[in-house]
Amino acid sequence: MDSQSQPHVLREYTLLADGERGALVGPHGDVAWMCAPRWDSDAVFSSLIGGRGCYAVTPTGRFVWGGYYEEGSLIWRSRWVTETGIVECREALAFPGDAHRAVILRRIVAVQGGARVEVTLEPAAGFGRRHLRELHRDDEGRWEGRVGDLRLRFSGGAGAAVVRSGQGGRRLVTTIGLREGAHHDLVLELSDGELGDSPPEPDRAWAATEAAWHEVVSGVGETLAPRDARRSYAVLRGLTGSGGGMVAAATMSLPERAEQGRNYDYRYVWIRDQCYAGQAVSADGPHPLLDDAVRFVAERILADGPDLKPAYTIAGVSVPDERSLNLPGYPGGYDIVGNHANAQFQLDAFGEALLLFAAAARHDHLGTDHHKAVIATVAAIEQRWCEPDAGIWELDDRHWTHSRLTCAAGLRAIAAAGAAAVDAAAWSALADAILADAAADCLHPAGHWQRAPGDPRVDAALLLPAIRGALPATDSRSLATLDAVERELADDGYLYRFRHDARPLGEAEGAFVLCGFLMALARHQVGDAVAAVRWFERNRAACGPPGLFSEEYDVAQRQLRGNLPQAFVHALMFETSARLARPWQDTAGRPH
Repeated sequence: MDSQSQPHVLREYTLLADGERGALVGPHGDVAWMCAPRWDSDAVFSSLIGGRGCYAVTPTGRFVWGGYYEEGSLIWRSRWVTETGIVECREALAFPGDAHRAVILRRIVAVQGGARVEVTLEPAAGFGRRHLRELHRDDEGRWEGRVGDLRLRFSGGAGAAVVRSGQGGRRLVTTIGLREGAHHDLVLELSDGELGDSPPEPDRAWAATEAAWHEVVSGVGETLAPRDARRSYAVLRGLTGSGGGMVAAATMSLPERAEQGRNYDYRYVWIRDQCYAGQAVSADGPHPLLDDAVRFVAERILADGPDLKPAYTIAGVSVPDERSLNLPGYPGGYDIVGNHANAQFQLDAFGEALLLFAAAARHDHLGTDHHKAVIATVAAIEQRWCEPDAGIWELDDRHWTHSRLTCAAGLRAIAAAGAAAVDAAAWSALADAILADAAADCLHPAGHWQRAPGDPRVDAALLLPAIRGALPATDSRSLATLDAVERELADDGYLYRFRHDARPLGEAEGAFVLCGFLMALARHQVGDAVAAVRWFERNRAACGPPGLFSEEYDVAQRQLRGNLPQAFVHALMFETSARLARPWQDTAGRPH
């Protein structure tokens, strides 16, 4: 295996995304992961999980790596200090993306001194099983060919040589030399349709991408950590397709814990995660991502009603069953396609949907069809709230406390968001009934909420009911839960979901970064500003140089674990940054 195919630790990968698909780029300038044409399509670059396929721009000789996102965008600049100078590669997926055509823009710049880089292009569709074919160079020096069912065009590599690689594959290889101050553009197009007569002109494509990203983030207001908040907003937008759906992460099969069997495919839209994102951005204003979330969630509820699935593809159809590709996988894990959540029932998704609709209503962004979705969601809760479900952590079906209390929170929020008096009274009464039911079998003798009947453990997810208004933050049960969560599940400024067993927290799994931000919100809600900021600052540091968050953080090794980037962590980072910059407002928009 060559150095460009060797996987890196996750903290060193950066994300390029255009809403329709995403790519992970490593410190050697290696595009190690990209599915095309859509998020849940087969990968065309899959060296991240042991498949074939790579597109690398790498300095020759010895170098050290760095880089940064251009402000408020997913335009990345890989930056290498070499023995002879400094070279950068500016890279992006042309934005906003076309659902049928991916365009990777890469501009090599000799910043200081001369630059010499090696370019390698070896796409392999079907997670590495289908090689480049029908490859030819036209009269303009552009390479064209096919890889799987995709058409390919590569501009800027006229001098490349075709090199045979293992298992019948072929790669294009060239070396580009630049004098100080010069630049060279590479444009790679992959499409499931016709490519057209001419490739994008680099200067125009870059200008359009810059302008589009500026428009996306220009409306973000005051936050506690402006640069990081804008980056998180850009990540959420990059993961959101033209149909409004936001994938949970760009990747699949990245292990949450080495050799523990916790590997999942997150290239789908989780209803809960989408609701988190919509509520998060609503804390700052009626941003387009709020409308996207409302649109996608409302459509799914109107289509499926009480049979709402936890997750859908970006196109709004069922997630495929899990299967293996028989690839080596990322070290410590194994490959998996599809997700078993397609067969689950997750009650809390209905409560989160109502919280999302209430957030939109407070900004006067809830249309007539959305009101129909509100009625359908309430009806689904009425029908199913007594049933066991898989819960927020997708475990065995039980009467999870969090699921019921989230429904109560959603009912209270939508009742307070301008509902007709008769509806508001009925929905509030249902919330009271659900809360009373949970209190009857899930209130620990110590006064805090416990996970489920018969399970006395506390759970970090139980911070959410007070944050979202199921009951006041000053209620004795809320205060006791807040203290119990911090006492039982906190370690070194990070928070874990729950105790698996008698082992130290960090030996069972990584800290959940989402939960750390929830603790910051909970402390802010009760007026403990110092603790809130401390939790916020500690958890926003749980990332690598590109500032991307995964689901879990290995506190001892300071490494990211799980799929990357995890959308709901970026959502809660954004919400926490926005809320901590101003006095607390409850789910009805009232100051605390």
